[in-house]
Amino acid sequence: MPDPDLRIADAHFHLWDAQTHNYPWLRDRPVAFRYGDYGTLPRRYLAEDYRRDAARWRVARGVHIEAEWDPADAPGEMDFIARMRRESGFPTVAVAQAWLDRDDCAAVLEAQARHPFVRGVRHKPPPGMMDYGRWRAGYRRLAPLGLHFELQAPWRQLDEAARLARDFSDTIVVLNHAGLPLMPEMTAWHSAMARLAQYDNVMVKISGLGNLDAAAKRATCLAVIELFGTQRAMFASNYPVDSLRDSFDAVYDAFDTATRDFSPAERANLFHDNAARIYRMEGP
Repeated sequence: MPDPDLRIADAHFHLWDAQTHNYPWLRDRPVAFRYGDYGTLPRRYLAEDYRRDAARWRVARGVHIEAEWDPADAPGEMDFIARMRRESGFPTVAVAQAWLDRDDCAAVLEAQARHPFVRGVRHKPPPGMMDYGRWRAGYRRLAPLGLHFELQAPWRQLDEAARLARDFSDTIVVLNHAGLPLMPEMTAWHSAMARLAQYDNVMVKISGLGNLDAAAKRATCLAVIELFGTQRAMFASNYPVDSLRDSFDAVYDAFDTATRDFSPAERANLFHDNAARIYRMEGP
């Protein structure tokens, strides 16, 4: 059984209603996905569904991450999340969608930042884009609005991310899913992560490891913590996406087991306190 004193601030999950709203990847299922078939995902997954999956764990806070809502109406997703928060008190905060190279970037960022619970934005940049002047012009707007950047990109793009972190030291970067490691590429992944970890404004979420076996998950978890330290790494479920590979209990059991030899303060950082600080969720 989980330690009843171990509080969780889940730093990455998604809430959606694919029966009512338009998420192109869920509606049309047109994308090649790293977990293969995801035909079970296009459904409603709301706060009560998350709470049911996480029932064995003491989840005190949580971060909804944009779920690739129709980009023609990017602010609509945060309106949906605002309604859910009023009805259920969850999620605690959210990360919104914004395409930083688009003509409407400034208007979208301002609309997203008007929600007091929005902490950052996510855009999955294709290779090379983080070096483009037009994209960086959008990125430059984040810090003045009090927003950070959520980066989801495979490890091959992390040298771009390192240049971004170097050139915009006033903007926090939160790397999603530990840089998406794959088992045949772990040595190169580790080198890329080490270069990115040099920048103190980069944080990392250990999550989305469903393509790895149990030994590789443990090794990845410990390697990320060694590179980034126990002040810049945090655990997350990536639910319901990772339900394609593991139960919620299995995801957090793996984190729990991997860190059994850590001090109570270090475990508190990884499971709760870092996410609470980075996403500004502090409170009772």
